[in-house]
Amino acid sequence: MTKNLSLAGLLLVSSALIAPAAMAQTADQPPADPDVVDEADAEDEDDVDISTGGGSGTPIVVIGRYIPEPIRESSEVLSVLSTEDLARTGEGDAAGALQRVSGLSLVGGRFVYVRGLGERYSLALLNGSPLPSPEPLKRTVPLDLFPTSILASSLVQKTYSPNYTGEFGGGVINLTTRAVPDEPFITFSGSLSGNSETTLQTGYTYFGSDTDWTGFDDGTRDIPPLLRQALDSGVRIRFDQPEFRDPNAPGFVADILDISRSFENANINLVQRNDNIPFNGSVNITGGTYIDIGSDFRLGFVATAGWDNSWETRGGLRQQGEFTNNDQTITPNVSDFRFLSTQNRIVVNGLLGIGAEFGDHQIRFTNLYIRDTAKEARISTSVSPVRNTGRIQNNQNTEWFERQLISTQLVGEFEFGDLNIDLRGSYANAQREAPYEREIQYAFDSTANDFIHDTRTGGQTDLLSFSDLSDDVWGGQIDLTYSVPTGRRFDINVGYAYYLNQRDFERRAFRFVTQRQGGLPLEVAQLRPDFLFSDAILGFYDIFIEERTDAQGGDAYTAELEVNAGYGQLDVELFDGFSIAAGVRYEDATQSVTPIPFFGFQVNPLFVAPPLENDYWLPAATLTWNFAEDMQLRVGASRTIGRPQFRELAAPTYTDPDNDRTFRGNPGLIDTELFNAEARFEWYFERDELFSFAAFYKDIDNPIEQLATSGDNDVNVTFLNAPAATLYGFETELVKYFPLYDWGGIFSSRRLRAQVNYTFTQSEINVSDGDTTIVPGFADPQPASDYFIDGVALTGQSDHIVNLQLSLEDEDRLSQQSILLTYTSDRITNRSPIGDAPDIQEEGQIQLDFIWRQAFDVFGQEFQGTLEIRNILNEDFNEFYRAPDGSEIQALAYDRGRSFSLGLSTTF
Repeated sequence: MTKNLSLAGLLLVSSALIAPAAMAQTADQPPADPDVVDEADAEDEDDVDISTGGGSGTPIVVIGRYIPEPIRESSEVLSVLSTEDLARTGEGDAAGALQRVSGLSLVGGRFVYVRGLGERYSLALLNGSPLPSPEPLKRTVPLDLFPTSILASSLVQKTYSPNYTGEFGGGVINLTTRAVPDEPFITFSGSLSGNSETTLQTGYTYFGSDTDWTGFDDGTRDIPPLLRQALDSGVRIRFDQPEFRDPNAPGFVADILDISRSFENANINLVQRNDNIPFNGSVNITGGTYIDIGSDFRLGFVATAGWDNSWETRGGLRQQGEFTNNDQTITPNVSDFRFLSTQNRIVVNGLLGIGAEFGDHQIRFTNLYIRDTAKEARISTSVSPVRNTGRIQNNQNTEWFERQLISTQLVGEFEFGDLNIDLRGSYANAQREAPYEREIQYAFDSTANDFIHDTRTGGQTDLLSFSDLSDDVWGGQIDLTYSVPTGRRFDINVGYAYYLNQRDFERRAFRFVTQRQGGLPLEVAQLRPDFLFSDAILGFYDIFIEERTDAQGGDAYTAELEVNAGYGQLDVELFDGFSIAAGVRYEDATQSVTPIPFFGFQVNPLFVAPPLENDYWLPAATLTWNFAEDMQLRVGASRTIGRPQFRELAAPTYTDPDNDRTFRGNPGLIDTELFNAEARFEWYFERDELFSFAAFYKDIDNPIEQLATSGDNDVNVTFLNAPAATLYGFETELVKYFPLYDWGGIFSSRRLRAQVNYTFTQSEINVSDGDTTIVPGFADPQPASDYFIDGVALTGQSDHIVNLQLSLEDEDRLSQQSILLTYTSDRITNRSPIGDAPDIQEEGQIQLDFIWRQAFDVFGQEFQGTLEIRNILNEDFNEFYRAPDGSEIQALAYDRGRSFSLGLSTTF
């Protein structure tokens, strides 16, 4: 017999996975006899069906004896990573750990794709509540923000149920933080790690400020007061504006030279070579306790704090190519840059949870803080002519990105006999600040026989920008479940959910331009950046700051998404072992992106996205048939949606520092609608062992695809609705233990755990004659066949995903050696217009890792040591164009190197 779980119920079940009893079998506990029903198996009357008539010989039929609790209790298809599972992977963040789940793949080290669908189709929740995103390009939160040290478990639901938001394409990922502890504890941990391409190797950096190592700037990168005063005036900062030249002019703000000199110089502009990039390091402390008040009230506390400092150097190649004369060949060396970049990433995190348990009720108050800062220095040099101009270029970039997430949640779970009431409210804020985002370009001059920087208008690139994003999310939900006392399960679940996401984004861009007739002398143009932009040179050679912010709404916007939803569902057991969960969700949503103009200009009409005002009825149904002792079959179908993300609707351009690609939104995007179907067979033949096989199908209307076009020095990306697409495939998983006790010796208490899963996915975009799509820059719809080829795969979809884990485990004490292998096949990352270039593809990779976890005693205190070796096969990253003749151009390629880590922890 199964039971339907509400959202709060799933949270409780997944939180319970951190209980010590759920982690491992104690040394004196014998292996479970499969022919014996123990008390834990039979303690709930829902687990045992006793046939009538018979006397002492009456057979007992156990339904779902080995089915794990979260899976048995849910009417949907679930995958759960417990605390032990998270530890077994050895991953430091949620994104890395989740890539081991069947059907999931990790993209860019940050976003999780479910069955080949992009991150837009994956919903991330924290303790069941929605999260904002600090990413300008996403409304989905990057999962690398969440260290595994703050997590109790992670749950992935792949079939839709109406108690979740309708934006459900591939699945929902719910991260559960640590709960009220069963006993007081405090854990200290730390690690030291490195990488063969980075640690003690050559890289680049720049000074920045004295406190950069903490992840917090000391104020050096704040907008200078004079510049802030000029921005607040509402006048574009230019040399020819009287407000910045003539002190006697009406409305005079400040002298343009003083404003130009107020910018930070050497500590931002001077890139320095470091021949010994340091090791990575991290420290964490986690603790919890409780207070019993009376006989039936427990107040618990759990807190964690962590700091992680890591370095990554990438050295590689970035090329672009395009078709010419439709002859299906690629023009080589349109742009060919060698680059070397070093990023120093500092993550600071903290969690405070307060929980109260009284009777059958629980209240949880959770506060989470994560600050993720990246400091990057990069130099790239062209090694071939650019569009046959013969110009050789050298670019240097210095960047500082602050991502911050603050989340506050209050959850109440109350049980009044047959009625359960779950209440939740949350507020979260995400911010991303990028102050002093700097790019300086030099070009080789044959006369000087050196690289020079030309500060005249139309000369080399000299960009300086400040950008700020703030994302607020308010969420509230009330969920009521009534169990009708009929002798069989008959659960009625209704609820209401509210969601409000508001975003503000602003970018102010500048460049230095000389007003000197004829430009700068060669001996000055050859100066390194900190000399070139010194106060003396600026004043003597009339070099002034000039604002390049888009005046017509291309550099600032506000956005809002408001959703009101109500839902109802029934979970009914029709007869022994056979149940149906069916319901419907109604969503009414309004989404808008409003450009903000500057300097008294009007918004460019091409930048305006009409509000998306839609309401949907989203039905879902799942049949579960527990037809044998430990086998069950689930069949489900549903309708869901996918909304454009704010950045995809917003016109402002944005350069992704990971790949130097420029992104611009498309105000003409519309919602995506999906029909989902799945059938899944599960066989739990022993405790903690399983075999599963699932087939899935999705019919997608108006999927959103990334479109890439080639520029002179970069790739420009926008977003288009394809007419339609289908996606289908299957996934299978096997988990099996092999006792090694008979081998004796060191194997007398050991067993081998084998887990393998494989996912096959196929997708096809469907384009017919007469189909159209809205393209940025065009007032009228354009033929879809100009941008999409019928039958090609969706972006982000890999045909094959394989995960293999082999773990040698000691059952008496912690001693675990694991080999983890992950393979993902090629996938399209950006689609190109027909006739411009081939689609950009990411080459498939084989990731082979080794993890060793070992407990040992020192003076009576137990410690846990961890050794991790990552990317043993030294697989590189490669994105490429491939022409029909088989020739390739590397869009982005770099060496990833092998990584290692040594960790140590102890609990008191």
